[in-house]
Amino acid sequence: MEKEQRFLPYKILQEGGSGEITEKKSRFIATLAPVQTEEEAAAFVDEMKKKYWDARHNCSAFVLGDKAQITRCNDDGEPSGTAGKPMLEVLLASEVRNVAVVVTRYFGGTLLGTGGLIRAYTQAVQAGLNASSIVTMRYGVELVITTDYNGIGKIQYILGQMGLVAMEAEYTDSVRMRLMVPYEMEERLCKDLTEVTAGKIKIEKMKKYYFVSG
Repeated sequence: MEKEQRFLPYKILQEGGSGEITEKKSRFIATLAPVQTEEEAAAFVDEMKKKYWDARHNCSAFVLGDKAQITRCNDDGEPSGTAGKPMLEVLLASEVRNVAVVVTRYFGGTLLGTGGLIRAYTQAVQAGLNASSIVTMRYGVELVITTDYNGIGKIQYILGQMGLVAMEAEYTDSVRMRLMVPYEMEERLCKDLTEVTAGKIKIEKMKKYYFVSG
């Protein structure tokens, strides 16, 4: 169980985005950015505060680590628990990691109340996520397989059935392919490839790491 939990997929921002909502004439602008450290997150928050220096509030939240090991949030003057916390909860629920968000509020003259603020900040972050480019990171193993031309058709069929695509392929006197395989598929793939080629295949395990899978 511990092994499975350790290698769970997670999402990251490939590119940050910005979304905006309006609630009773108050503007809520959510800006998201990928960050790797607390220092990067703090620098991003400062950057947004300078950009939107004339706003009433610049509330923030960030999540770091593949298992959300570090989380922080800040209400920036809004009533406690009405901004930063709901913003953070949206990030955690989305399963996006290594991400920071700042929601800028331009006050529209009408008080929203606790429920209204929570709803507005939640919707703003969701709008920002919807405007961002998000990819999934999966833990896997890099394999190099070498075989003769007799089994290449069957190998390509198996790869297609499992949704795997070779990162590169060399066709010389033999066929050599390099591919990333999610760790949970490794055992089955190696077994199937060995069977369809009657053992006439060499499978080398190179290294394991998280990779972008879509």
